[in-house]
Amino acid sequence: MRSDLMKKGLTRVPHRGLFKAVGLTDEELAKPIVGIVNSQNDIIPGHVHLDSIAEAVKAGTLAHGGTPLVFPAIGVCDGIAMGHDGMRYSLVSREHIADSVEIMAMAHPFDALVFIPNCDKIIPGMIMAALRLNIPSIFVSGGPMLPTVKGGKKLTLSSAFEAVGEAAVGKISEKDLKDIEDAICPGCGSCAGMFTANSMNCMTEAVGLGLPGNGTVPAVSAARIRLAKLAGKLIMSLYEKNIRPRDIVTADSLFNSLSADMALGCSSNTVLHLLAIAHEAGIKMDLELINSISKATPHLVKLSPASPNTLADLDQAGGVQAVLKELAKIGRLKTDCITVTGKTVGENLKEAQNLDPELVRDKERAYSPDGGLAILWGNIAPDGAVVKKGAVLPEMMVHAGPARVFDQEEDCTEALLAGKIKPGDVIVIRYEGPKGGPGMREMLTPTATLAGSGLDKSVALITDGRFSGASRGASIGHISPEAAAGGLIGLIEEGDRISIDIPNNKLELLVDEKTIEERRKVFKPLVKPVPRGCLSRYRKMVTSANTGAILED
Repeated sequence: MRSDLMKKGLTRVPHRGLFKAVGLTDEELAKPIVGIVNSQNDIIPGHVHLDSIAEAVKAGTLAHGGTPLVFPAIGVCDGIAMGHDGMRYSLVSREHIADSVEIMAMAHPFDALVFIPNCDKIIPGMIMAALRLNIPSIFVSGGPMLPTVKGGKKLTLSSAFEAVGEAAVGKISEKDLKDIEDAICPGCGSCAGMFTANSMNCMTEAVGLGLPGNGTVPAVSAARIRLAKLAGKLIMSLYEKNIRPRDIVTADSLFNSLSADMALGCSSNTVLHLLAIAHEAGIKMDLELINSISKATPHLVKLSPASPNTLADLDQAGGVQAVLKELAKIGRLKTDCITVTGKTVGENLKEAQNLDPELVRDKERAYSPDGGLAILWGNIAPDGAVVKKGAVLPEMMVHAGPARVFDQEEDCTEALLAGKIKPGDVIVIRYEGPKGGPGMREMLTPTATLAGSGLDKSVALITDGRFSGASRGASIGHISPEAAAGGLIGLIEEGDRISIDIPNNKLELLVDEKTIEERRKVFKPLVKPVPRGCLSRYRKMVTSANTGAILED
């Protein structure tokens, strides 16, 4: 046992004494020690209930011969951090979570780990840690929130952000706004749409690290507690068989996760995180590969913000496994990959059913023949940019217009609320990239304001920052290289024409090369001041978005 390093032999008398101080018996110390990484906190709705998940995992582990010990992980609520300096710390937390789990699991050599995430950066941070440590591991999330139903209409958190834009143009009253505020998040769980948290929980299931149901079983369901108990049981089986994360996360299983990503129309942030996960696994992945998988994978499911449907609806339709089964039928899935069930993907799918063919469509009835995400290239983004194509209105798939340039998100939001953005414009928000922000802020406020005011039908937004999975419209992020690294986005001037062609993967500044070269001669990237501490260190170490915004080795 790996844990023998801290508990076995004459020299470990003090160590055993310390374990007995927390209440462990000799019998418990003789068993495999299972670390339970619990990201519970009282801030994030998706995490407020995770102690109940941890207790269920402990019960499953104890019943099957393990000794569970819980330790914490931090978590940032992206919704609460949105629109102010707090969002600069969100992506940074991914690396911190990976490092902190590594620290805990190396300082205290556990025999296996159960990870309990639920939101945004916590999930990829934990996956990165699992791959780095490579000891038997399993993931069980806290599950998605239920939607609010108001006037017969399903609402999710994105509806609240969009209501701000509706109020700004007089579409709804202050009372309507307050009613939405009071009702929009009815209880615990990761926000109800296919936003980043639920996208990554679905990816965890698709890649094989999470049990069937991990991505979709609602937070308030008793089935979620049963799933956690099963995770506690199966971690002991993974330990006995020595099945480890790098046995599960392979080039083939990452292909599966990307295929599911495109079929589900997941958050554009999945590109950022899957690149970082592949890096930790030592597997080559780049934007060209991601785009090739998207081009060959039909878009089978539309959930909020692209439709009224939510994760709870997908769960009733058969969940992620139903989507994987449709992909397997058309040869877009590697079915021999091992998963945390101890079975292969194909064996798991024998029990899967598509219970709602209207929600989970087949290839013939797909929303589009290619995937929900697209990678764009051009002189603005020679190293690539990402758009959630499945949430773009048809009339905005091809667009050209004058640039409206802002050096930070707040200035853009102010202009939007003041009515200064006009139909046809292309908003440019720069110096929000990994280095420029620093921290690559999500910018749901401007995209939701555009949607709420109706401008998403005629205005595009491009940025070297990124977007929440709750964003919709022609919102193109991750532009690489970023402005702070000398990217062309930093040279764009007010009124320049910008051309967007999503079907043909093009993003171009329509300014002649001679003019661009003249601008480049006098260009000095803006350097935003940051306080000493993790943001300062992050700026020095972080790489470009097209490599996953990982830290330099």
